[in-house]
Amino acid sequence: MTDRSKMLTLLQNVVGEKNVYEQESMKKHTTFRIGGPADLFAMPTALEEVCQIVRICREQGYPFYVIGNGSNLLVPDAGYRGLVLQLYKNFSRIEISESCVITAQSGAMLSVIAKRALEAGLTGFEFASGIPGTLGGAVVMNAGAYGGEMKQVLVSATVLTQEGEVREIPASGLELGYRKSAVLPNGWIVLGAKLALKKGNPDEIRTRMDELKEQRVSKQPLDLPSSGSTFKRPEGYFAGKLIMDAGLKGYSVGGAQVSEKHCGFVVNRGGATAADVLQLIEDVTERVKTRFGVALEPEIRILM
Repeated sequence: MTDRSKMLTLLQNVVGEKNVYEQESMKKHTTFRIGGPADLFAMPTALEEVCQIVRICREQGYPFYVIGNGSNLLVPDAGYRGLVLQLYKNFSRIEISESCVITAQSGAMLSVIAKRALEAGLTGFEFASGIPGTLGGAVVMNAGAYGGEMKQVLVSATVLTQEGEVREIPASGLELGYRKSAVLPNGWIVLGAKLALKKGNPDEIRTRMDELKEQRVSKQPLDLPSSGSTFKRPEGYFAGKLIMDAGLKGYSVGGAQVSEKHCGFVVNRGGATAADVLQLIEDVTERVKTRFGVALEPEIRILM
């Protein structure tokens, strides 16, 4: 594997010195506020830069991992021995056409897209206004909330394939299901997407977004670091209710805790480590399986 100093130089030649860091603490880049340092951390600003970085990593045999704003990610305490490639603020352009199609880069926040849709009087994306993730991650996971999901509005996604080809994949080719898509199995990297919305009444759109915000604030532990809903919803059940009924409300391991406000969330009460979170997830999974015979699956992604 190419050494870090050589990779640093190669990356700086692509994105400039100000957009590459060494030994970058991942606590700053995950909503859990957990994680050790990444050997290298790069923030490209253009599609061509993403393609070049990925090509260099593959040619040099250097490990890399793509993230957005880290809202669905747990990074180990030891960090990551490789490059974390962040498609976020530097990669977040949004355009809206007269035909009600929103085209955005993968680093655009869903909340910002929803706000832009509201300003343009477009409806259909209200459900995503409070999801604390980027468009790229939302496509990968077919993100959803309050009865809406990405597959309802997604027209296509632009991806970088393992062969280094930039392709536009129609939504029908993305195999969108509950919290899954064809992106990860195919080793694709989402570069952007197109969303088809409809003309609506701005006042009604704003009212709906306000209603959803009120529900989130009243039911979710937004005052503490977390990665959102920790477990997928088991068919026929609700993960949070299973966990609560198993007597695990407020259950803690170190600084990690099953939220007392919503048992489907694991929160960082302060100083939580990745090891704390992983042990807590294991304990919760085992208890729920023993009590109810239901196997919980983590919804969060764990960087290995």
